[in-house]
Amino acid sequence: MSAEPVRVALSWSGGKDAAWALHRLRKMPAVEVVALVTTVVSAFDRIAMHGVRAELLRAQAAAAGIELVEVPLSWPSTNAEYEQRVGAALASLRTRLGVTHVAFGDLFLADVRAYRERMLEGTGLTPLFPLWLEPTGPLMQTMLREGVEARIVCLDPQRVDRELAGQALDAGLLAGLPAAVDPCGERGEFHTFVTAGPMLRRRLPVMAGEIVDREGFVYADLLPI
Repeated sequence: MSAEPVRVALSWSGGKDAAWALHRLRKMPAVEVVALVTTVVSAFDRIAMHGVRAELLRAQAAAAGIELVEVPLSWPSTNAEYEQRVGAALASLRTRLGVTHVAFGDLFLADVRAYRERMLEGTGLTPLFPLWLEPTGPLMQTMLREGVEARIVCLDPQRVDRELAGQALDAGLLAGLPAAVDPCGERGEFHTFVTAGPMLRRRLPVMAGEIVDREGFVYADLLPI
């Protein structure tokens, strides 16, 4: 008799690394991703980290065919609020869906991984890092080769050209990045929203809207077509 698959909740930003983590997890034997967990600023109805409209987030989750769990945050929010509300959401998933593991798309930042692990201590939930320590250049090339399409929705203008906000992430854009910039933007150089790829059943048609500066970052408002 085969063992029951472990049931996984995936920390979901809507970006390429989270999306590729989903794709990777789906290829693992005896693993079932049953929920995508995203923090959303209730006042703006947008993803907390990247400012993407929640309607696009919901369309993305529907295209992935997985339940979306939106964790509401106030604005501005505190780290204590984040930990309390995400912790409550994960505890609910453990009870309601039998989740035993929580996966993250982190690549190599040891302090971020340690923080995730501390958050899950004593919860009965085990952290998973399916992309951990993969070389980011080859990883990014693999994503593009396998059909991932994404747009830059947030960037640090001190590290990359502000004109890249709203642009499609492709080989040409990557080739033009400064040498110090990680190809996956793992150090916060840029963040993305995935509109197509092997983890989605259909493409999400979007266009770049208004570009705004806020708190030292540049945001591109994606609009559904």
